Amino acid sequence: MTQTLISFPAPLDALDDCDRAALEPHVERVTFLKGTRIFRAGDIGDACYFIDDGVVRIALDGDKVAGSEIDSEDTLNYMDPGTILGELSLLDGLPRSASAYAHTDVQARRLTAASIASLQESHPNVAWAVLAALGRDAALKLRQSTVRLAEAILPPAADPQVDAMIDRADAAQAIIQHWSERDVDALLRAIAHTVAEHADDLAAATVNETRLGDVASNTIKIRVASLVVYRSIVGRRGQGPIASNRLRRVTDIASPAGVIFALTPVSNPVATYVFKVLIAIKSRNALVVSPHRRALGISSRIDDLVRQVLQAHGAPVDLVQCVRERTSRAKTEQFMTHDRVALILATGGSSMVKAAYRSGKPAFGVGSGNAPVLICGDAPLRKVARSIVSSKSFDHGMTCGAENNLVVVRARCQAFVEELERAGAAVLTPDEAARLAAKLFQPSTGRLHPRVMRHPAASVAAACDIRRRHPIRVIVIPTQEASAANPFAHEKLLPLVSLFTADDEDHGIELCRKLLAVDGLGHTAVIHTRTAALAKRFGVAIPASRILVNIPSTYGIVGLTTGLVPSFTLGCGTFGGTSTTDNITYSHLLNIKRLAYYSPHPLGLLEALVPFDSRAPLGMRLIRAGWHALRTRWLPFR
Repeated sequence: MTQTLISFPAPLDALDDCDRAALEPHVERVTFLKGTRIFRAGDIGDACYFIDDGVVRIALDGDKVAGSEIDSEDTLNYMDPGTILGELSLLDGLPRSASAYAHTDVQARRLTAASIASLQESHPNVAWAVLAALGRDAALKLRQSTVRLAEAILPPAADPQVDAMIDRADAAQAIIQHWSERDVDALLRAIAHTVAEHADDLAAATVNETRLGDVASNTIKIRVASLVVYRSIVGRRGQGPIASNRLRRVTDIASPAGVIFALTPVSNPVATYVFKVLIAIKSRNALVVSPHRRALGISSRIDDLVRQVLQAHGAPVDLVQCVRERTSRAKTEQFMTHDRVALILATGGSSMVKAAYRSGKPAFGVGSGNAPVLICGDAPLRKVARSIVSSKSFDHGMTCGAENNLVVVRARCQAFVEELERAGAAVLTPDEAARLAAKLFQPSTGRLHPRVMRHPAASVAAACDIRRRHPIRVIVIPTQEASAANPFAHEKLLPLVSLFTADDEDHGIELCRKLLAVDGLGHTAVIHTRTAALAKRFGVAIPASRILVNIPSTYGIVGLTTGLVPSFTLGCGTFGGTSTTDNITYSHLLNIKRLAYYSPHPLGLLEALVPFDSRAPLGMRLIRAGWHALRTRWLPFR
């Protein structure tokens, strides 16, 4: 005897046993593993799905998401068990309006349009019940959309969870602000070493959940974000008097910002998390972290580790809190605009960074990277090629400040191509470049599809039938047009770089400026040269916050191989629409007060009170000239 189906939504749940038995042969049980795309926007709607278990994420078509940012929030909705997926296309006959992904492992039952048509012939009452169920589900979703639209238009009601988390953070911050430097540094050391000890496991869990990057690279990032960042701030003052100028009689006094709200990206969920924890605690601030939805599991795990250390050291455990469940834009905005949130640290997609700046709160955000690299005529090509391949292959090219566009002086181009191949790159022929473009780029926008930003170069090359005798670590695409119309001129978060040729160094600098104007203004640029004057000229001309000389970009921008401040939040200045060009650290999370004592200077008073006049007595003019020379040459601190 055939077993009948159970747990259908209304009004199908009212069917009698005979009608349910008639429906049984038309319904197919299907399973989708986490991350699987169930259908894509634009597909013909030939079936619907009754979700029995798991969660489905409804997202914008990748072509409609800004650029190819993996951190951009493209989610429209989540669908839980008991709902119907894909009913709209069956009702209106139009293509799918959005894409559907298995947010978790999903079990469902699939009912095709052909089966519904067959039921209309054989069992019209069952077919009408199916259509009524589809219509009811579509109506419920419309009501939900109306509620969300109202939330976006009207001032949101207070969220008890947001208020409770901020209350706890506020209380914890009031306790930590009185801790001594010695106690704070001991706490930071424990956090840094605990995270570093678990780096291998955390890296493996990160890659397993996010499906981005590789374990070895993530392990290194986590250790840099914990140990290297800790060493850069230990022993420094983060509270009270931190500096004094006896000549000017001015003392700088540090005060914490208060409660900080932070966004962390899917590309660096653990490294960015521990980095922000360290700099927040060093500056005596409380931290509430909202991780990317694709990194909730690993973010909760690192949060557990941090809270265990806080508790073991007698610190308030609510000093660091994580928003552990899937959240909405409305809730994120409530955190951002909460009256007791003092500052926002926004690391992630451009939409969230812009939302942070729109919140009305002080914010530090980041910008996209598209680092141009100028290879000058006097550069050591073998060393440069190895540097670029090592840097761009790290973590499958996911680092935002890694090399993206190589600009080489024409006279050295062929020799440089040969060195790139020796270093493990594949410099593509025109036919190979065409095959790769057809595979990787979105047809409507010409931008890289986000789904390719998770694979090593060897896998990308194999998918495009690109072969070399050596293992391929980086793919290099020769191209020439430095404009937004050229898809190869944009940011590429995979082990893929473009190769431009320049007539000379001056032309190369101009090409680098044009490439930054396409993507990545204010972020990073690199020059390889033996001439110090040329490096300085490049630095003056290029609108980037970090300009590296003869250094692999991936390691240099975070302060691992440079004197830059170790950081995982990199400002892009007004070039890139952010508030600072700095590598963010604990000092950015402090209010610096100035205690100033009476300190008159007699000649200064004279200059202020006696206006310059060419008819003044010669003695007065000589005194003023002498004071001017003294002030500008020998007393610049005045």
